[in-house]
Amino acid sequence: MNEVVKTDQATGADKAKAWIAFALAAAGVSSFYVLKGEQDDWVRWIAFVAGLLLAAVVFFLSQYGRDVRKFVLDARIELYKVFWPTRQETGTMTLVVFVFVIVMALFFWGVDSVLSWATRALLGTGTDLGG
Repeated sequence: MNEVVKTDQATGADKAKAWIAFALAAAGVSSFYVLKGEQDDWVRWIAFVAGLLLAAVVFFLSQYGRDVRKFVLDARIELYKVFWPTRQETGTMTLVVFVFVIVMALFFWGVDSVLSWATRALLGTGTDLGG
């Protein structure tokens, strides 16, 4: 069973790190556009990637980043617990779904045809589809 893990609360320093990470990411993205025309493309890309990498480093040094890392690791552990169907089971279930869709399409076509005929018969309007 999953157990509730109490994590440390984010401090003021963690909140500041998160804001600094946001500012670094914004600076990296904006530098890509600000340097357009003034610098070569490779310089713009280096500034962009450097801003995002610095933002990631600062973010993962905060409590928020540690929480994200723990979540990803826990999700990975849960992924190993998933029952994955075999190739044959997947093919069989796919065939069942296709057959069900075809049966339901025919059913609704029939209901629509009957209701259309009943409406025309009761109102005395319209003609047959064929002529």
